[in-house]
Amino acid sequence: MKAKKLTDGNLLLNILFFSFPLMLSGVLQLLFNAADTIVVGRFAGKASLAAVGSTTSLIHLLINLFIGLAVGANVVTAHFMGAEKTKDANDAMHSSIVLSFWCGIVLAVIGLIFSPLFLRLMGNPDDVIGLASKYMRIYFLGMPALMIYNFGSAILRSVGDTKYPLYYLCFAGIINVILNLILVISFQMGVAGVALATMVSQCISAILIIIRLSKGVEGLKFSFGKLKFNKTIGMKMIKIGLPAGIGGVLFSLSNVVVQSAVNSFGSVVIAGCSAASNIEGFLYAATNSFYHAGLTFTGQHIGAGKYKKIPQILLCCIGCAFVVCVTLSTMVCLFGNKLAGVYSTDSQVIEIAVTRLLIVCSCYVLCSVMDVIPGVIRGMGYSVTPTIITLTGACAFRIIWVATIFQHFKTLKMLLIAYPFSWGITIIAHLIFFVFANRKLARAEL
Repeated sequence: MKAKKLTDGNLLLNILFFSFPLMLSGVLQLLFNAADTIVVGRFAGKASLAAVGSTTSLIHLLINLFIGLAVGANVVTAHFMGAEKTKDANDAMHSSIVLSFWCGIVLAVIGLIFSPLFLRLMGNPDDVIGLASKYMRIYFLGMPALMIYNFGSAILRSVGDTKYPLYYLCFAGIINVILNLILVISFQMGVAGVALATMVSQCISAILIIIRLSKGVEGLKFSFGKLKFNKTIGMKMIKIGLPAGIGGVLFSLSNVVVQSAVNSFGSVVIAGCSAASNIEGFLYAATNSFYHAGLTFTGQHIGAGKYKKIPQILLCCIGCAFVVCVTLSTMVCLFGNKLAGVYSTDSQVIEIAVTRLLIVCSCYVLCSVMDVIPGVIRGMGYSVTPTIITLTGACAFRIIWVATIFQHFKTLKMLLIAYPFSWGITIIAHLIFFVFANRKLARAEL
């Protein structure tokens, strides 16, 4: 799809054509990540399953700040492409690749040195923390590659290309699954084998993204000889991306607090919640594609000066996310027992997983709507306010819930109820700000 077509033609069809490959990419990525969880759960035991699962929220906490910068790269490049400023778009692309590499280096160092400390602070049980530390340290060696892939994918999304990241993800993911089976089953490497397989697949996907950009995409052409950080454009990306990243960190921090509370119930509950959380991830991946659609379409329409279509973009993305989420969450609630059984054969683990799925997935449509709105707002050029809203509506609320209500009613159900309440509060706040921002745009157009 050419960049200019994102601002022309049938808006709903354009969003669907843009989002579907992105949705498949997210689901496939989770399928391949689920292979990690399934393989260790079935062939390395519930302690290994708990170890891999207990690191998820912490990994997201550490990488989300830098992943947020990729949002800035997407928005800035989309603005330039919408305004047909190809040279500036190329400078943005090269700046983002430089930034991604150094972000990855920083993350690798943090993960190698501080993983055991962070896991202890989260209250991981003694039978889990050693395995979890080993998994995280190996996983973080692949951070430079993971960052390059994410920033490169963001650049491709900014010009409407969501198909090639899907192809590359498929290839790298198949390699990941094959290596999982070989290293865990044949070589008995446990969590180390799973982490090593993930690291290799990340390197493959990063190489493929760079090759794609090197061939040229809609006026963008990557060259190692032109790798340079443009301070002016780079600061624009950071200005938009850093608040988004901070929002992601704060959101993950609230999940770390919840995970710490889950850890207090022991390894069986950790394993069950890990399996359920992995299943929930498929809902998030499917609906998050409409966040990226809102971000990119809004960015290009702003660049092209077509402000009147912004409310339509928001409604289309919310509507699509709603339909997809209701369909998938209904299936998860109906077949939760069988889905949990894929991750573990332990009846207690399955029971815990089903309990979480029924509570969280029955309300997950709120999460999908909450996720879409800030994508459109950030595409409009606002990044600080959505972060503040996320901080107060989702993060602070969950932390307060764990510190107050959960302390009086220490049950897993009472802990998980915090999720739908926080989603609802955050939706209301985001919508109020969107109305304000859209009115400001309408006045500027006049």
